[in-house]
Amino acid sequence: MGLVDKLKELEEELARTQKNKATEFHIGVLKSKIAKIKKELSSPKKAGKRSTGFLIKKAGDATVALVGLPSTGKSTLLNALTGARSKTAEYAFTTLNCIPGTLDYKGAKIQILDLPGIVEGAKDGVGRGKEVIAAAKAADLILLVLDVFQPFFRDKLVKELYNSGIRLDSSPPQISLEKRKTGGIQITSMVKEQGITDKLIIAILKEYSIFNAHIILHQKITEDELIDFLDKTAVYIPSITVINKIDLKEPPADINFDYIAISAQNNVGLDLLKEKIFQKLNLIRIYTRSKFREEDDIPLMIRKGQTVADVCKKIHKDLYANFKYALVWGKSVKFPAQKVGLEHVLEDGDVIQIIKK
Repeated sequence: MGLVDKLKELEEELARTQKNKATEFHIGVLKSKIAKIKKELSSPKKAGKRSTGFLIKKAGDATVALVGLPSTGKSTLLNALTGARSKTAEYAFTTLNCIPGTLDYKGAKIQILDLPGIVEGAKDGVGRGKEVIAAAKAADLILLVLDVFQPFFRDKLVKELYNSGIRLDSSPPQISLEKRKTGGIQITSMVKEQGITDKLIIAILKEYSIFNAHIILHQKITEDELIDFLDKTAVYIPSITVINKIDLKEPPADINFDYIAISAQNNVGLDLLKEKIFQKLNLIRIYTRSKFREEDDIPLMIRKGQTVADVCKKIHKDLYANFKYALVWGKSVKFPAQKVGLEHVLEDGDVIQIIKK
């Protein structure tokens, strides 16, 4: 039996297995077997290696992917946000390729990607699904674009992305693993409830050929989170949900998820959307100066929590290699022109002068 047939058999078995206390161990093992086969099938072969993504080079300070069903107005939204010329029409699958545009906002250049509509089975390649997923996985933020006439398709989109290894609005599980040569599996839980049993943890580890190790759980986990940690193929991306075409109809009152109501056609709600995109990307503005001139008017964009070292690397690798110290003015220091090192964390609006050796 080939891997594809084995995967189909395991997925069918998982689908027909009812989830309860008695079956949770069996389900956990099935999931780990499925994840392992999927990873093997998706790994590029050494000979004849082919790209599965669109030929779009990442540009700007961050990348946002527009993901939605066909005909939800993604192309119109791209045009409204960036001035790009993505083809629009009132029928499905107008966009057959990945169309890029650039949103200029608060000094940041944010790349927006209009992806073809995602449909059920995208993870298996339906509707160029594998290419769409590959492009979405490389994004810093995913914009789920819904039609006001079909707002409850959000669950299907989220499920399709999840099955493709995209974890929206989540963080990687806090797990530590130290492989050893002998001693079996030692499990240490730093929380009162670890989520899954030691028996299931050991069984999943063995599926990944780990027989001797010390695993530390820093949080309550599920079998899916443990598999993600071991598999190392899942990506964790923030998201924003928008409901488009509100010029045609009011969104239903019983929607149970957060969203921004917009009309891309009539430019309604786009100012709020731009601000939310900027906030979700956690971008901050850093201004550089030298002994020869005052600070630049155009800011350097970095992520919140990044350091002087990140600024040096972004400007030029030689600046990092020859770094001596930096002078910083702004909210991150106690007094103007404070001398700091590479590990100093910067804040929005800081001014930095880098001194080389």
